[in-house]
Amino acid sequence: MSKIGLFSVMMKKLILSLLAFVAISSPALADYPHSWGLGLQEPAGVLMQQMSDFHHMLVYIIVAIAAFVLALLIWVVVRYNAKANPVPSKTTHNTLLEVVWTVIPVVILIVIAVPSFKVLFSQGRIPQAEMTLKVTGYQWYWGYEYPDQGGIAFNANMIPEKEIDPSKGQKRLLETDNELVLPVDTVIRVQITASDVIHAWTVPAFGVKKDAMPGRLNEAWFKITKPGIYYGQCSEICGNGHAYMPIKVRAVSKEEFATWAAEAKTKFGSNVNSNITIAQTEVQ
Repeated sequence: MSKIGLFSVMMKKLILSLLAFVAISSPALADYPHSWGLGLQEPAGVLMQQMSDFHHMLVYIIVAIAAFVLALLIWVVVRYNAKANPVPSKTTHNTLLEVVWTVIPVVILIVIAVPSFKVLFSQGRIPQAEMTLKVTGYQWYWGYEYPDQGGIAFNANMIPEKEIDPSKGQKRLLETDNELVLPVDTVIRVQITASDVIHAWTVPAFGVKKDAMPGRLNEAWFKITKPGIYYGQCSEICGNGHAYMPIKVRAVSKEEFATWAAEAKTKFGSNVNSNITIAQTEVQ
């Protein structure tokens, strides 16, 4: 086989391998972690959709760059080896080539930077919220309060593994005794703090990850676009129970949420003062 034929075969194999990589890098159709999972969870929120789109764009750009560089390396090895070129080239520089390989990377970085700043600003600029959720991290469980729904407040502890029932779809280390119920198509402002050490409230499907720090109130926002069950976990090492701080969210329609809130006022209404302590900071 000629060198050109060998190079062609190698490039075909390379392209097929890269296409396979792009395929497995697409988001997993799941709302919770999977064994051997690759890629991101399926977006279930406005912010996560933006981040997912940006991630996919980056994958294609990075794969294209890697393929181009590898192709150049293979071409140089095949075309300019000592056997094919017994007399070495004495070329020292090429002004046009140097300009090109400086300008093109700058253009690529600009193409990447513009959408990345858009995603960054979307996370930082909290739109007019339709409801507020207060979250407090404890060792090792979460406390929640709904100030706009009459002060509903409760704690969410992980259900022990021995009490998990897989036949009911329950998942190890992810189930909680009390679900966090939230409405879809609603801009939710979440105020996050902690009572002891630093935690981090994270729900990947919503694109939310915010530190919970004692004595400080952090804010984030999200808008859920799809009803369903979503899971998250504490993402800041907070002690030997760090792995046992799951977050379970049940996203429902606005009508279902109103019904749940009416029932929750009776079930959790008396817990406001006894269970929840959150920084009393007025946010304009």
